[in-house]
Amino acid sequence: MNPSYIDRGDLQIFVTAGENPEPIPEASVRVSDPETGKILEEAATDASGQTPFLELPAPPMELSVAEGEAGRRPYAVYNVTVSAPGYQTLHIGGVELLPTGRSVQRASLSPARPGGFNVQNLLLAPHALWGEPVQREPEEEVKPLPDPEGLVVLPEPVIPEFVVVHAGRPDDASAPNYWVRFKDYIKNVACSEIYSTWKTEAIKANVLAILSFTLNRVYTEWYRGKGYDFTITSSTAFDQSFSYGRTIFEEIGVVVDDLFTTYITREGISQPLFTQYCDGRRVQCGGLSQWGSQALGEQGWDAVSILRKYYGSDVYLQSAEKVEGVPLSYGGEVLTLGSEGEDVRIIQGQLNRISGKFPAIPKVPADGIYGPATQAAVTEFQKIFHLPQTGSVDFAGWYEISNVFVAVTEMA
Repeated sequence: MNPSYIDRGDLQIFVTAGENPEPIPEASVRVSDPETGKILEEAATDASGQTPFLELPAPPMELSVAEGEAGRRPYAVYNVTVSAPGYQTLHIGGVELLPTGRSVQRASLSPARPGGFNVQNLLLAPHALWGEPVQREPEEEVKPLPDPEGLVVLPEPVIPEFVVVHAGRPDDASAPNYWVRFKDYIKNVACSEIYSTWKTEAIKANVLAILSFTLNRVYTEWYRGKGYDFTITSSTAFDQSFSYGRTIFEEIGVVVDDLFTTYITREGISQPLFTQYCDGRRVQCGGLSQWGSQALGEQGWDAVSILRKYYGSDVYLQSAEKVEGVPLSYGGEVLTLGSEGEDVRIIQGQLNRISGKFPAIPKVPADGIYGPATQAAVTEFQKIFHLPQTGSVDFAGWYEISNVFVAVTEMA
């Protein structure tokens, strides 16, 4: 093990059957040192397909919170091997762990093939702040929209259910396209672009820039208007870093859950601002500096003040009014102990359906009364899906419950 790993972080492996949220219990998980091959931790998954959080060595905190020694990687990398009866064994290389943080690595297993080679390998790309720097092509912050007969059909910005990500340059016809749920895409990009050790307000500013960048691509149908069949690319020369299967930092995921319907705009424009950004150390641009935003966060700046420094004092935050793919509208009230009504009944019914795949979530009477049993079911759901364990349902919780409910229903 690297002797410079003087801090610690926590890693959990979440094992599912394919891309579905169906958990695989009693899967065997091994975490090993990529340099020596030594096995550092072994664990089995529980009924929810998850290992305990495993404490592992990580580099010193100062490497990831300030522009320091460029030659020292600020996060640890590990190899993970996952096996389960009836499934192909999966080897994942490059799993990332930051000091004092909690990393969650999804392991999606494929069914075993009779008589076939039943091993799969997944090598995760390095973090964008550590990998080779790429200069993004400059673009206008506000895009011209086609006329009403053109491809743009959205009357206002909408949070889509899926983003179609082209895993390469726009003109690379050999690169695959991935259909990724919108919030999962934002989490992937944010965890690829910034570190979870940063100040929360700096993380928020970067997540809002990522959201606005993405929603501008969605709203203007930027690539479809050019004849392509995808929403956005993973090429940082044109778009944002996206790494299929990458490690998710829980601290960043919580911020995305809270902000995912919010974007940056200005008076007089109908679209989310095209918020270009760069690391600010190896690559310069006319938009947000990632390292610069962290330095401002250390100085006590809030997210909006950080954004206004880079995009102008006239920018403000706007929320999309429509979120696609979520059954029934959210009433707006936070559901908690003592709440009653149809919204409570909907959540109870959805949790009961989800508990068929995640039995750790207790079933509750769908009586429309938010009592202790419903609170316990909500808290367990929040624990499994890495939401703050409040026992109450706000919009972020409603969306996540509905998202998992839709996925479980589609599986059935």
